[in-house]
Amino acid sequence: MNPLLWVLAGVLLYSVVAVSLQSRGLIPDSVRIQGPLTTIHTKRGRAFLNWLARPKRFWRAWSNVGVGVALVVMVGSFFLFLQAAIQTVQSPQPTAINQPRNFLVIPGVNDFLPLSMAPEIVFGLLVGLVVHEGGHGLLCRVEDIDIESMGVVLLTILPIGAFVEPNEESQRKTNRGARTRMFAAGVTNNFVVTIIAFALLFGPVVGAIGVAPGVAVAGSYDGSPAGQAGIGGGDRIVGVAGQSVDNQSTFDTAWDASEGESVQLSVAGSDGDTREVSVERSLVVVGTIGGNPANLTLQQGQDPIEIRAVNGTAVSTQAEFREAVGTDTFARLDTSRGERVVPVGAYVTGTQEGRPMYDAMEQNGDDPNESFIITNIGGERITSADDLSRVLDGYSGGDTVDVDAYVDGEMQSYTLTFDSDLDEAFLGVNLFSGTSGLSVTDLGIQSYPASTYLALLGGDTDANALSGPLSSTIDTFRGLAFVALILPLASVFGLPYNFPGFTPEVMNFFVVEGPLSFLGGGVFLAANLLFWTAWINLQLGLFNCIPGYPLDGGRIMRTSVEAIVSRLPISDPYPVVRTITTSIGVTMLAALVLMVFGPQLLA
Repeated sequence: MNPLLWVLAGVLLYSVVAVSLQSRGLIPDSVRIQGPLTTIHTKRGRAFLNWLARPKRFWRAWSNVGVGVALVVMVGSFFLFLQAAIQTVQSPQPTAINQPRNFLVIPGVNDFLPLSMAPEIVFGLLVGLVVHEGGHGLLCRVEDIDIESMGVVLLTILPIGAFVEPNEESQRKTNRGARTRMFAAGVTNNFVVTIIAFALLFGPVVGAIGVAPGVAVAGSYDGSPAGQAGIGGGDRIVGVAGQSVDNQSTFDTAWDASEGESVQLSVAGSDGDTREVSVERSLVVVGTIGGNPANLTLQQGQDPIEIRAVNGTAVSTQAEFREAVGTDTFARLDTSRGERVVPVGAYVTGTQEGRPMYDAMEQNGDDPNESFIITNIGGERITSADDLSRVLDGYSGGDTVDVDAYVDGEMQSYTLTFDSDLDEAFLGVNLFSGTSGLSVTDLGIQSYPASTYLALLGGDTDANALSGPLSSTIDTFRGLAFVALILPLASVFGLPYNFPGFTPEVMNFFVVEGPLSFLGGGVFLAANLLFWTAWINLQLGLFNCIPGYPLDGGRIMRTSVEAIVSRLPISDPYPVVRTITTSIGVTMLAALVLMVFGPQLLA
């Protein structure tokens, strides 16, 4: 059964029971129930707020800064929502992000919030709610606004909000500036907590975490050599045939150099024990792309397709595959699904407009948007996407090279020049990893890029752990914060796995080192708490800045519009204020509904 249906059933049951108990007078007056929502009210804490509010001049200055930040975020969110809604109408592409369940901050239901991180997520949520509503309460006392009550909001038993209930009469008597500062105080505190939590995370905490030696295994394909040998997610390969390996590069070298079909691997499990595993090598297809020349399709959950021979020569490794293909453009593959004759090379799914390969194909009258296979560059045989990357490393920007490709059933030759404004040779092609549209391996593990994720958090890793646009993004604190915010959604942005923190599934891939090593696993706990506290506080701050009532942004918008309209020569400003604020609020609501439900309804 869908987890979301279980949640809805539980919410319905809770609502029926809670309303029944309330109707019988069994619920205290301080607890108020409205369907699945429960609010718990208290008057305690007002004396503490009175004491904390004594340096009023400081808190007013603090909140004035917050008002400025909130106004900037409000304007930005307005245009961002409009742009997102327009894009949804123009190109309604359903993604994992805009699935309705992923708008619920419920670990285990939201695809990006794993159940294993529930304690850290709840902690971050509680911190965010306390500092947000505490900010409202504090500024109420700074501005001499009486407080009726304070409390928390629960969705059944899950805390989803907190509140400070100002006295309405007292609030009306204060000036517009005081109310604006009070409304902005909550988001100001959320943003400050975000900065503090990220500063601690990027500094001492991540600095105490390193990448464990070996190859991190995120999983293995069912029926592959690794899967049959019992190597799975959370394992770490630390040795090949008695030789220690520190990273993917040293593993690849040792694996390719090992002889025979049976290879002994040393595997460190998540339980801390290292075991010896014998892997029986065989060449298997673990993934395919539609339209590949072999006409092979591998559905999810199916066992890999075995390649037994190439051009009549038995093969069990990738090195044997390359040797059997030799210089031939076409190869006859004997697979577990029968014989296939295919052009062997790097499978290109499309080209980038304005880049060398695109221009060369267009000049030759070929369609650069169709898939094709590159078989030779500068006289060097290309049998896979890895071969293509290796050969391109030998060229530089401005170099001229001949490229042979299998295009639309025929062999074509192109002469092209790499962009001179780039240091490296760049064809401008999108590749499918593997050979001729087939992802081929003689082991079958899915490697976990532990170095990449640690580098994205500002950790000290191998210099080659990160390349491309992200490598320059993380050079600043702002860039690190931005990247950290998208890590739970990393798969949507092109990374292989989401990174919701140092979960039990990946902790075996990292080690604690340096001055904080005496804390052991406590460093990972601290990192997770800081990560989710920063993430949730920023989300709370941004969400509450949306210019729509009853959010803080909607209240700030109202006082701001009142301040502007009051200076205009209008006898009755109230209808104008109401029209402006209502129009903006309805626009935000419509944009939000489009973003959530539009892709499913319009696609």
